[in-house]
Amino acid sequence: MSQSAPWTDVRIRAAWARRDWAAIFREYRRVTGISQLRLGELVDMPQPHVSAIENGRRQITSAEVIARIMRGLQVPEELGGMARRDESLAEWSPDPELRERIAHAHATGRTDTGTADWIGRVLAEQRRAEDAVGGRDLWPVVRSQLDAVTRLIPSASGPTTDRLLVLAGEHAHWLSWVAAEHGRYGAALAWLDLAHGWAADAGHDDLASWAMRVRSYYSLTHGDPARALRTADAARHAPSLSPAALSVATHTAAMAAAAVGERDQARRLSDEAYALALRAQDPQDRPGWLYWLDSVRARLHHADAAYAVRDWSTAAAGFREALPALADYPRDHEYYAARLEDARQRI
Repeated sequence: MSQSAPWTDVRIRAAWARRDWAAIFREYRRVTGISQLRLGELVDMPQPHVSAIENGRRQITSAEVIARIMRGLQVPEELGGMARRDESLAEWSPDPELRERIAHAHATGRTDTGTADWIGRVLAEQRRAEDAVGGRDLWPVVRSQLDAVTRLIPSASGPTTDRLLVLAGEHAHWLSWVAAEHGRYGAALAWLDLAHGWAADAGHDDLASWAMRVRSYYSLTHGDPARALRTADAARHAPSLSPAALSVATHTAAMAAAAVGERDQARRLSDEAYALALRAQDPQDRPGWLYWLDSVRARLHHADAAYAVRDWSTAAAGFREALPALADYPRDHEYYAARLEDARQRI
């Protein structure tokens, strides 16, 4: 394992965002399998000091020591300048400088895409770990990654610019989702607008559709199903959609149709969404942010739509069948287990 490879690990990056030195050292050693003695050699620190830091008996405050740790552990560039997380999380909204950088996209020039490749791989790992680690700790990490991506855009051109715009859009929609989870809906919509605009600029129909699907979901969960249905329909009719992207947009339309009382339409849309999802069971057939849309999730979507139209027996059967596969996703398991219990009581 190269010395920089550990930094693909989500828990290390989250610990770095918190400046939790004990966790940084422990997680680094967990991933690399090295001893406290070896870690001390990397950061020019005696083993007893490493032990004291890991056990919380010694704190790190010196800028010189922090710089030595960054060099020794090869902290990636996009994390190197990150400030300590603001515990109030007051700065939720996009930085205007991001828009300014995008405004200079498609200029002639060349850029090294190695950083973008690295950050894309890391974001994929963060998506999968969010349920365990939580968006709160990952928030400053992803913002810092987005900053690194947008800095590459003014010097890029052609397909490289489009690729960077899509990666920036993926980060923006992740930030939107986390902001919404924390009740920051204005910021969530601002991030989503960026994601949609960048996807449209790059000609990436799947990501543009997904951003509209998320907007539809926000409207639905905030009591405006009519608007949600209109937005989901627009997401479904974007050109050149993959089956996976069309599936999630169609499922959201089904849920919105159920909420406005159009049960037959909701059932039809749900069946269509399920069939589309089953056509995209190879992970390579799904956009990166839809890594989770396997046959289990497709079954849960279908059951959720049945629940929304009060078809309790179908809903309960679907939840019961799929729940065992959610053991590693505690929040999702809790949500669908509650749905199952409620459906059972209504049969």
